[in-house]
Amino acid sequence: MIGSVLASTLVAGAGLLTTTPAAARDTTTLIEGVTGLTDTAAAGGRVFVSANDRIVIADGRGAITGTITGLANPTGLAVTPDGARLYAALTGSGEVAEIDTTSLTVTRRIDLAAYPSPEHLSLAGDRLWVGYGVKGSFDGGVLGLDLSVPTPAPVQIATRMYGAPMVAAGSDTVVAGEAGINPGSLRVYDVRTAPATLRGTISGSQHGLSNLTDLTVTPDGATAISVFATSGFDEWDTTTLTKVRTYGTEAEYPGSPGAVALSADGAHVAGAFYGSMYSPYATVYDAATAEKTYQTNVTNNASLRTGSLSVLGDDLFALQEDRQRNRYYLWRVEGATLPASTLTLTAETGATALAPFSLTGRLAFADGSAPGAQPLEITRTLPDGTTVLLPAVTTAADGTFRITDTPPVGGAVTYGALWDGSPTFRWSKVTTTVDVVRHATTLTLTGPSIASAGRPIQLTGVLGTAGAVPTPAGSVVVWRDVTTRSGTTSTDLPPVRLAADGSFTVTDTPPTSGQYRYHVRFDGDATFALAHDSHDISVRGAIVGTYTYR
Repeated sequence: MIGSVLASTLVAGAGLLTTTPAAARDTTTLIEGVTGLTDTAAAGGRVFVSANDRIVIADGRGAITGTITGLANPTGLAVTPDGARLYAALTGSGEVAEIDTTSLTVTRRIDLAAYPSPEHLSLAGDRLWVGYGVKGSFDGGVLGLDLSVPTPAPVQIATRMYGAPMVAAGSDTVVAGEAGINPGSLRVYDVRTAPATLRGTISGSQHGLSNLTDLTVTPDGATAISVFATSGFDEWDTTTLTKVRTYGTEAEYPGSPGAVALSADGAHVAGAFYGSMYSPYATVYDAATAEKTYQTNVTNNASLRTGSLSVLGDDLFALQEDRQRNRYYLWRVEGATLPASTLTLTAETGATALAPFSLTGRLAFADGSAPGAQPLEITRTLPDGTTVLLPAVTTAADGTFRITDTPPVGGAVTYGALWDGSPTFRWSKVTTTVDVVRHATTLTLTGPSIASAGRPIQLTGVLGTAGAVPTPAGSVVVWRDVTTRSGTTSTDLPPVRLAADGSFTVTDTPPTSGQYRYHVRFDGDATFALAHDSHDISVRGAIVGTYTYR
């Protein structure tokens, strides 16, 4: 009924676009052509993902840019800090591949045939540490490779471990932990000596540690952070083997801790969670104070691949798997380690369809500094889910801003503001829902007060829309109530069309005498409100000559 009104409103709305906003936000990128994902490594502005038979490369925005094929089941990954060389554990061929990330070619293969199923890698300087072993056996262990020589010879530091142990290294410290066996303990090695010296074991029985999902060590080797489902993100002193702190509390975990990673500067500890009843989510903690500085959820239903978290710049990357639908994703959390920004948005009261109204808001930074002039992306979502971009606004020096809009329909209309972020503050967004009243309408009906049965009568009316232009085309519903000595009966009459100016005519022939009340009703729609009016007519019996028959 009001298609023409909506079209006119949208065309006049400063070039509105029915499109999805393109500003920064967390994303999930579908990785096609794979049947599984294992690990990530990130450096040099790129993210590397090990899949079932290849390594997939993505840029810093999460977009897929290339692949490396000809690899036999790559699993664990490690990359140099400058991103120039990538190392991949090839479980299928019993090798470690060294890859030039500029040419995306394998520059050498290190044979580990005597050490079955290499799976986990950790790089510290020129030494690569490898966790190997067949699942379900106690023949696993950890070995080291000196990458500075042309043909590195494996140097074993740990044996008789369950499966392929997780391994993490920093400076002259190596920590190894067994996954898939409970309780799970951590072995801490000093690798300054040859052979390596076992400093001691962090006992899983003593500390209640079960279900190891990830492990990392600070670059200086002073502390290790383990992820056990039963304990969370625990930090350990690698010299005294005592617990330093736990990041977060179990009460805060609506799921299971599944992955951990450190920012390049060591200032942030990032964690990722999984759970059968929860979508994956990520948290960031201040490494010095253990304060939680950020948390975000992913919106799809795929599960987290444990141990797959990496930090690239200020962003987090992890892997997701939807095995039922055979779909696999790279999940990016943008600006997770940056200081926070916040947006507020408040609507004026009394919003009405087709009438302009305003919303006000403010952009604020965590350190209290003035944001200055910052561009904001503004969206409007109608009750039917249609989202459009409104003209952008710019904040004042103190971060305040105003949005003026003319909503085309009534109902719950949601407005959103998004700031794209900066190199020093994390992006933020806010939404608020406004209860927009439908545009007012009036309906009038006029006609004779007396008529005769059997003779046509005519009533006229007008639908008014309180100044809205153009008046909606369509029709009004018509019915009559007839009251006689026998009671009142109601009869529906054919609907009548509205003219361009909102006028209409009702024609009827009353069949009998009685007190007639004619009703007209405009049922309203998404934009215009319902309206009703009625008119009374006394209908006498049919007149023949000078006699009246009753």
